Amino acid sequence: MTFSVVQLLGGLSYATTLFLMAAGLTLIFGVTRIVNFAHGSFFMLGALFTAHWVTEWFPAWGESAPLYLLAILLGAACAGLVGALADFLLLRRMSGAPELYQLVATFGLTLALHDAMQWGFGPDEVFAPRFPGLKGSVQIGEEFFPVYQLVMIALGPLVWLGLHLLLRHSLFGRRLRAATQDRAMLAALGVNPKPLMLGAVVLGCALAGLGGALQLPREPAHLQMDMNVIVETFVVVVTGGLGSIGGAFVAALLIGLVHAIGIAVLPQATLVIVFLTMAAVLVLRPQGLNGLSAASLEGVREPAQRFRGLDLTRFWNGVIALVLVLLSGLAWQGGAYWQTLAADALILMIFGISLQSMMALGGLVSFGHAAFFALGGYGAALSHSQWGASLPVALATGCVAALLVAAVFGAAVVRSAGVYLAMLSLALAQVIWAGATQWVSLTGGDNGLIGLALVDEAGRPLFFALLVALALASVLALRLLSRSAMGAALQAVRDAPARAAASGLRVGWLKYRVFVESAVLAGLAGGLFAAHKGAVFPSVAAVATSVDALLVVLLGGVHQLWGAVVGSAVLSYVSAELGREVTYWRGLLGVFIMLVMVASPSGLLGLLGSRTRPADRASGRAG
Repeated sequence: MTFSVVQLLGGLSYATTLFLMAAGLTLIFGVTRIVNFAHGSFFMLGALFTAHWVTEWFPAWGESAPLYLLAILLGAACAGLVGALADFLLLRRMSGAPELYQLVATFGLTLALHDAMQWGFGPDEVFAPRFPGLKGSVQIGEEFFPVYQLVMIALGPLVWLGLHLLLRHSLFGRRLRAATQDRAMLAALGVNPKPLMLGAVVLGCALAGLGGALQLPREPAHLQMDMNVIVETFVVVVTGGLGSIGGAFVAALLIGLVHAIGIAVLPQATLVIVFLTMAAVLVLRPQGLNGLSAASLEGVREPAQRFRGLDLTRFWNGVIALVLVLLSGLAWQGGAYWQTLAADALILMIFGISLQSMMALGGLVSFGHAAFFALGGYGAALSHSQWGASLPVALATGCVAALLVAAVFGAAVVRSAGVYLAMLSLALAQVIWAGATQWVSLTGGDNGLIGLALVDEAGRPLFFALLVALALASVLALRLLSRSAMGAALQAVRDAPARAAASGLRVGWLKYRVFVESAVLAGLAGGLFAAHKGAVFPSVAAVATSVDALLVVLLGGVHQLWGAVVGSAVLSYVSAELGREVTYWRGLLGVFIMLVMVASPSGLLGLLGSRTRPADRASGRAG
């Protein structure tokens, strides 16, 4: 019992950190309708700034409680100021864009801020001193609990109360709530919404920085804090409901307690239990515990889009396919480096097309498509290592593994949409990642499954040709699907789901079917990856793998037939070349992603089309 009380108190203390993050993210979303994936970067900035302030720049501040507290507030202020800069350069330009574009753009911001902080603060961990006056502990039975964490427990309700009073009893708060409900009406009444948006972003980022600074007496500041905290922050926000501070507070308590119970009862499955809790809430209440209604989120829906590239004749599609084959042949002749790079790009192309089919046609947003990529990879690897399966059988096994999980998980997909669906898919990917990491006897854990001989050296040329053929076949399948009756029905469901249902279309079945088919193709890509690399690791289910698929689709153009082809080629080449030549290449890649999302959300092919169509129209008028 004593041990359980201490664990539960630790969960409540952790809940305060989650609430500070979730409250800031909720404020930003409520006013700007922007889903800020970079929110974890402001958490990390607050921690790193404060840690360096009290350890390297002004060490004496770490020995005085008032000065230490002032340093923590300065860390929060620094995060708020950088948030204001981010709002001016990026966030206000993404306001009103679909959630998926916002997620990818702010992921680019995450990459840029990460490398900026690595350049400014250095790559090493920073151990800050404990908070003066709160270094002791209290005895609970035979266990001890830190006094500082008791203060953190008390801080959570105080922050919630302060936000409640600000939003309910101040002019700024009332205008914020009005902007959350109807920003256009507020502007019509003569209130400029831009300062309100700026205030919400600054306050939200400052809360994230405060949460990071308050972590210092418990853990060192390091450059992995952003990704470590943002995933569980999204869990809290989505579980509580988008736009609800009260829901975020309740969800933070729930997730914090579930986290503590998981550590006490089943430490290896703690992350799985947390995500299963979120999934259970969303299945029962698709809008979260206290989220905004679907009508309130209607403005986030992407406008109707025509799938471009279908008007190309067979001749021109054949020319493009021939160019792809020729470029692949040149890469094969270029040596081992170009062969590996081209194979990576082809596999990424197939993976991207699997995601594009459900995004472009069905309007389904996935932020965890790596789950099926990983299932395909591990399915192929295990069938080969355990049963000696050949390449075709191993690939089929990976596809079946992805099919089975998608068939079950798809039941939740038809009940969710937008950010909620994105977070459900992220939960699945994190569960797969946790299983691959913890089930050491089957998956090898962090060591992975290595030494796979699905493709020997003599079979490399044939395998490379297979990759080219499968990539072209995937494009052809996407073209046939988009031109079919099912493709037209899917696009009707994407653009006007209520009208499609009223017309007699089986909306749920159409979403379910395209989701499962997409998962199977992602599983095929994962199996090809395992065969190409000769190994598979838990990182194939990580958030970064899902983001790679999103980048492929959005860089090329989600509504472009050849978008994933262009996106995979650009992303693979730019990442490889920058990685070889530039130290902070991830930051440059992040800047590139933000520029594409701001300048041309329709992707590089969309930008090219917008440049050529005016010329075509002008020539037509001249003729």
